[in-house]
Amino acid sequence: GFYANLLSSQTPERILAQTNNKTEIPCNLKKEHVGVYWYRWSEERQNFQFLVFSSPWGKPTYGANISQDKFSVHGASSHTSYRLYISNLHASDNGIYYCSISQSSQLLMGSGTHLSVVDVLPLSLKTTQAPLSKKKPTQCVTKSKAVDKEGACSPLVWVPLAISILVLLLSLIATLRRLHRLQRRLWLRIHRQ
Repeated sequence: GFYANLLSSQTPERILAQTNNKTEIPCNLKKEHVGVYWYRWSEERQNFQFLVFSSPWGKPTYGANISQDKFSVHGASSHTSYRLYISNLHASDNGIYYCSISQSSQLLMGSGTHLSVVDVLPLSLKTTQAPLSKKKPTQCVTKSKAVDKEGACSPLVWVPLAISILVLLLSLIATLRRLHRLQRRLWLRIHRQ
């Protein structure tokens, strides 16, 4: 399953980069872990795409149709810090990038970094990356708690939940229709006698 958690932090929350340039997205783990997965959520295409898995003990594994020249991952010797490097940036690279690790057959995800690629950077922006902050990553929260600016839950949490609710509602409607038919038949039988 996919969970937003405090195991990995991703700062900055947003990166603004220029077309045809390159950028890097950091991922810092609270515990030492060998190997990290990188995913991208595309708001335009509304899909979640596996980019690359990287481990210091083997060659990286890339997702389908992912360019090895475009994406690379570098990790520190401590195995607590990883960076995704993206080169030759284009508008198609826009999205939210998640680093994640596998633990106990679950994929634990960071808070995500939103990458926006623009043709011209604002004059006030001197670098392609905001300074690192110590803000904790976003967590999924219940309605009773305050929701962060970004919207707390990942689409991988709320999309299946919304589908489940829709299926339950459709089942309920079908059941109510059957009960209504049975009630009518029973009413007709009683009044015929």
